[in-house]
Amino acid sequence: MAKQAFDKYPLLAQIHAGDIVTFTWCMQRKRRRLLSGVGRIVSRTADGFYYPLIPLVLYATANPVAVKLLLALAIGFAVERPLYQVLKRGFRRNRPAQALADFESVITPSDQFSFPSGHTSGAFLVATIAAGLFPALCWPLYLWASLVGASRVFLGVHFPTDIVAGALMGASLGVLALAIA
Repeated sequence: MAKQAFDKYPLLAQIHAGDIVTFTWCMQRKRRRLLSGVGRIVSRTADGFYYPLIPLVLYATANPVAVKLLLALAIGFAVERPLYQVLKRGFRRNRPAQALADFESVITPSDQFSFPSGHTSGAFLVATIAAGLFPALCWPLYLWASLVGASRVFLGVHFPTDIVAGALMGASLGVLALAIA
């Protein structure tokens, strides 16, 4: 197995050690089963194939913002997906089930590496773009995106810093996509 960036550099190794402590704390919560069950549902809301439905519904209702939303989402994901893949392959951070002895995740992840969280990145990208166009929905959108990130930890497929990196990446690219659109 190739050496991960998190093993090679002392600062990243320290971050990883802190992540393991935080991750272990999350996994020891009394309500973990409930959180994991709800997490499955929340996590599925961030599966990418739902995102095109948002502007299509707006378009069907003749909302003038639909075209700008579609354009911003297209720009955002055109940058986010390739960047996500480059970071995953570059950092090569093992998921918790591979990094921790005697740990099994609740779900089977769709790819091998964990950094950054693609579900979280996509959710924050969508939340940022939608909140930029519909400011009244800001709090519910960011609450949803945050719950998506938390669900990925409680499902055992990501460490907390994977979530933080995904959130920062998605929100930043959302701002950029809005500016371009």
